[in-house]
Amino acid sequence: MLRTIFMIGLFALAGLFVLKFFFGILPGILGLIAFVFFLAVKIAIVGGVIYLAIRIFSPDTARRLREKWSGADPEGRSGSDDWI
Repeated sequence: MLRTIFMIGLFALAGLFVLKFFFGILPGILGLIAFVFFLAVKIAIVGGVIYLAIRIFSPDTARRLREKWSGADPEGRSGSDDWI
């Protein structure tokens, strides 16, 4: 009986330690995730503004960029017959 009481106490202390550790690290992890997310949003906004400027001042370059990154074939083929 005494052994059971000590084991319950040991598990309770271990659980408190794990909770303190988890909630101690959690703000740092959430902060890092938020930092990376907002950095990605800023990069996407800057890239969008640059693409918009290229699209306004040089539509041909914007078309080539769109074809390069979207994977569209310049000849207009669908690409479904590539495996033959």
